This record gives sequence, structure tokens and C-alpha cells, in this order.
Amino acid sequence: MRQGILVSLFMLACALTQSIFAQSEDWPIAMDEAPFHVPAFSNDYMTLISINYPPGRTTGMHTHHFDSVSVNLSPALRTSQQYESSEIIGPSASQPVPGRVNFANVTERGVYAHKSVNVGPTPFHSIAVILKDRSGGGPEVSDRSGIAGYTQIIDNDRVRAWRVILAPGEEAAQLTQTAPGLRVYVRGGVVDEIVPGSAARGMAPYSGEFIWQDAGQTRAVTNTGSTIVEFVELEFK
Repeated sequence: MRQGILVSLFMLACALTQSIFAQSEDWPIAMDEAPFHVPAFSNDYMTLISINYPPGRTTGMHTHHFDSVSVNLSPALRTSQQYESSEIIGPSASQPVPGRVNFANVTERGVYAHKSVNVGPTPFHSIAVILKDRSGGGPEVSDRSGIAGYTQIIDNDRVRAWRVILAPGEEAAQLTQTAPGLRVYVRGGVVDEIVPGSAARGMAPYSGEFIWQDAGQTRAVTNTGSTIVEFVELEFK
């Protein structure tokens, strides 16, 4: 009898495993394979995707398998539809706001799929960062609470993020970054990045430009142009 119970339990486990695999195979294509989702950079921490789709176009149904962070760069009227749902949500004129940063917590929410359609007159553009699963953990992220120019906007188990908005002549004060990370420009312009012991390095970034930043970098950033500069910095845990 005991052997029969063990056989039954084994068969049940096999059936559940097959069911899980079947469900995973049923998901639509992954986010980094979706229309207008173009992978632009990848390393051990993340894959960066440039999302840019014109009026009247759709992302198609695609699946979010991993936690991600997105930085919106342009407003657009879009609808949203969840996988296996007939409900179409939106459009909302209030979202997305340029500079809005969103964290998609797949770890807690679970894998999900959706599609978006641009129903407005302007393109939709954002930068999305898919966070890779990593064992262990990296260096402690920076504490920038006392550093002028930086406003913390996200802090969770995967990432800490800050927003910087500099009017002409303003400076984001010197800091030493303690964990690897990324800078994404929301509003470009002309800046000097000042590293101790080196000449000021001028840059003229555009909206959507990104820079990978290794741990241990010390720098200040000054707006030397005539327009407001805005960027988001991320450090990965």
C-alpha cells in the first residue's frame, strides 16, 4: 500500500510539473522580443531596452518575466490590455508623464503579459531596464540623502534611484557611487562632469541617452548649457 501511495505521489508531482511547463510555454513572447522593444545594452546586472512606437502601432502581447524599471521620455495616449482579458483600459491623457519612473515588481506580482496600443498623435518613448536574477548581492548602494541635487525616488530590494533636475548653472554635488548603475537622460542639454584630478568633461546628451556607471566613481555634474537638464540615476543591488 505504501508503495502505491508513493507511486501516486510521484505521478501527481509529474503532472504538476508538466502543468507548470505547459503554462510557461503558453505565455506570449518575452518583453525583449516584442515589437518596438529594441535591446540596446546588456551586462550581468540588466538588459536595457529602448521602447519607441509611433501613433497607431502596438507592442503586441508580450510577457514580463523579470523585475524591471522604466523611465518615460514622452507623453502619449495609449490603451492597455492584459493577457486573456477582453477589457481595454485607457487611454489616459495624464500618463505617461515624461520623467516618470516605474518599478514593475514581478517577484511579488508574478509573471504577467499585456499589450499596449498608441492611439494618440505622438510617439511613445521610454527606456526599460530588465533586472537579471543574480545570486549573492553586490556592494551597498549609495546614500545620497545629504548630497545637493539628488532626490531619491525608488528604494527596494533590487534598485535605488534618484532624480536630478538642474537649471542652467546649477550643480549636482560631488559623490562617490558605491554600486554599479545607470544614468538615463530625460531632458538633455550641455553638462560638465567633474572628476577629481581630471579636467572637466563636457557632454551634450539627448533625451533617452544612457550611460553605464561602474562602482567607485567620484564625480559632480554641472549644467553649463542654457536649458534645464534632467536625468535619473539607478544603482543595482
